Amino acid sequence: MGWIVLAVVAGLPLLLLAAGQAGLLAGRPPQGLGVQDGRLKAPRATPNNVHSQADAFGPAYAHARIEPLPWLGGDGQATIARLRALVEATPGARVVEARADYLRVEYTTRRPRFVDDAEFWADPTARVVQVRSASRLGHGDHGVNRGRIDDLRRRLAGD
Repeated sequence: MGWIVLAVVAGLPLLLLAAGQAGLLAGRPPQGLGVQDGRLKAPRATPNNVHSQADAFGPAYAHARIEPLPWLGGDGQATIARLRALVEATPGARVVEARADYLRVEYTTRRPRFVDDAEFWADPTARVVQVRSASRLGHGDHGVNRGRIDDLRRRLAGD
């Protein structure tokens, strides 16, 4: 009996890795991405996402709160263009949609190939770049989405 448990425990990570490499852990892009009524899609109720407009959706989304990105030189479109260049230089990132004021990106982890969706919008009223980054699957993300946005913030400021 003990060897069966050992075989299952040892085989589970391999099964997970194989499922990821086969694309079975990618999930599907969520509906309703983009800017609607001056907001990005609402945050998820789970802690595997960040959103710079989380406060606008109520206190239940406080877990997702992150500061928006500042405009470079007071120019939202230039900031989006620079973000696009930074994203395109990031392994595992793929720009899915790009406009002068909006960027949508899919980030795929190397293993087991989970996919996260990120959005960046140059908000002309607040004069900042609003951000949303969320895992497609699961409940937690070990801070990956928050870390990704914080890294972009540092890289953006380093120019």
